[in-house]
Amino acid sequence: MPVKVALEVGGSVEDAHELRQWLRGEPEVRQAVLPLVPASPAPGSMGSSATVIELLLQPGGLTVTLAAGVVAWLQTRRGGQTVTISRPDGTEIVVASQSVRGLTPESSGKLALEVARALDESSRRDREAGTSEP
Repeated sequence: MPVKVALEVGGSVEDAHELRQWLRGEPEVRQAVLPLVPASPAPGSMGSSATVIELLLQPGGLTVTLAAGVVAWLQTRRGGQTVTISRPDGTEIVVASQSVRGLTPESSGKLALEVARALDESSRRDREAGTSEP
């Protein structure tokens, strides 16, 4: 399943490269991370407000590792950054640095599981409906 991770709101291209490297540091996710691409600009805008990291995940796999990596990376950031994880069906899960900064390790783990469940739930619905993308 193709998944896009977009870094927005105060995130620079350098931040996106750092997030990509952070995710590639996770052995389970490393092979799923594709080359970094700029996001398409919104209609009427002068340019892109996000940089997209694309991943190819197997259905039901690696979502917890991806979610935990995003939450952990955001906890290390200063300023306000938002990461949006998007699925091909339009499902978007948004995590902001302000909402994760003060979390305990236990709370961080719970949030990562919630994000992973949201991704898996959408994937499960696609499989049941027969609309899953390769």
